[in-house]
Amino acid sequence: MIDLKYLEKNFDEASKKLAKKGVSKELLDELKNLFAKLKETKAAFEDIRAKQKALSKEFGAYKAQGKDVNELKEQLDKLKEESIKLSNQVSQLEQELQQKALAIPNFPDDDVPEGKDESDNVEIKRVLKPKEFSFKPKEHWELAELNGWIDFQRGVKLAKSRFAVLKNEAAKIERALINFFLDYNSKNGFSEVCVPVLNNSKMLLGTGQLPKFEDDLFKVEGEDLYLIPTAEVPLTNMFNDEILNENELPILMTAYTPCFRKEAGSAGRDTRGIIRQHQFDKVEMVAITKPEQSEEVFNKMVENASNLLTELGLPHRLVELCGGDLGFSAAKTIDLEVWLPGQNRYREISSVSNTRDFQARRAKIRYKDGKKNTLVHTLNGSALAVGRTLIAIMENYQNEDGSIDIPNALKPYIK
Repeated sequence: MIDLKYLEKNFDEASKKLAKKGVSKELLDELKNLFAKLKETKAAFEDIRAKQKALSKEFGAYKAQGKDVNELKEQLDKLKEESIKLSNQVSQLEQELQQKALAIPNFPDDDVPEGKDESDNVEIKRVLKPKEFSFKPKEHWELAELNGWIDFQRGVKLAKSRFAVLKNEAAKIERALINFFLDYNSKNGFSEVCVPVLNNSKMLLGTGQLPKFEDDLFKVEGEDLYLIPTAEVPLTNMFNDEILNENELPILMTAYTPCFRKEAGSAGRDTRGIIRQHQFDKVEMVAITKPEQSEEVFNKMVENASNLLTELGLPHRLVELCGGDLGFSAAKTIDLEVWLPGQNRYREISSVSNTRDFQARRAKIRYKDGKKNTLVHTLNGSALAVGRTLIAIMENYQNEDGSIDIPNALKPYIK
C-alpha cells in the first residue's frame, strides 16, 4: 500500500509519480476530496470534544455548588450525540480511504523510464548471440508434435484450454530445470523453502493480488483459499504481521511451486503452445531487506536470473520497464527476455521487481531498527519460469530433422 501520509502532504508531487503509472486524474481527485473531507470532519470532531471537555468541567462545578444543571446536561447530551455521529463519520471516511488506497499502485522510482506500454521499455543489454540456423527454425509446438513431448489435446480433455500434458523428454527436462534452478539459487545464497500453494485472502492482500486482481485468481469454493499465482505470495507473507530482528536481514529465499492464473484479459494471445497457461511451474526468488540493502539485492537477483540463462546457453536481453508497463506492486522492474528463434523475437522469461515498502506496509512486515520499528523492503523475481525455459531450449537447441539437443548444464540432472 502506498504511504497515505506522504500522498496527503505531497499531493502534487505524488500525483505526478502515480500518473507515470497511468493512475487516472479522476481517482486522484477522489482521493484529494476524501483527504479534505476527512480533515474537515476530524477538525469538527475535535472541536466538539473540546466543547464537551469545557462543558463537563462547568457541569462538575455547578453540581458541586448545588446549582441547577439541567440546561447543561441537555447541552452535553446534544454534544455527545454530535460527537458519536462525527466519530462514526471519521471511521467511515478512513475506511473508504483505506479501500481506495488498496486499488492504487506503488509509486515508481524516479529513474523509471516514461512510457505507456511495453513498446516504451528500455533495453539495457543483450547476453549471448542468437545462433544462426541453416534452416528455418520451428516453433515449440511444431517440435512438440514431432517429438511427442507435449500433448495439447489431452490437456484440454483433462481440464480445459490452456492446459497441457508434458511427456517423455519434456517431462524429464521440466523436472531437471526445477532442480537445476533450485540448486543454483541455493549456491548463490537463496535458502530453499517449500510452501503451500493455497493461501488465504489476507496473504494475497499483503502482496497486492487482492482486491485488484481477484478476477485472475482461482478460488476454492466455500473456502477463504486461493491457488497462488506465484510463490512470491507465500514466501513474502511468511513474515506477514511480524517484526524481524535487524541482524536477520537480508532474508533471501527460493522456492519451486506450480502457479495458477486465469489469464483474464488474454483472450486471443498466445493460444498455441504453452507460452501462456493456466497452470505452470516456476522457481521464484524473494528477498526481505532493510531499505538501504534493497538496491544491491535487486541487482544480485537480476544477475542470478541472467546467469541461469547463460549457463543454459540461452541468448537473452535485459529490459527496464517503463512506468506504464510496470506491475501494480513494483517500484522498479527489469524483465529478462529469452530469444525464441521459432518466433524470431525475445519473450519474457523472468521479471525481477523491487516493491520497496509497498508490500511491507500492506502485510505489516517490519524490523527492529534500534528502538523503532521500520518497514522492510520486499523483492521478487523468477529464476526462472520453467515452461518458458523448456520452450527456449526446444527452439534454440533444435536440429534440422526436428530433434532437440540437451544443454550441457542439464545433463547431470537427466538420466
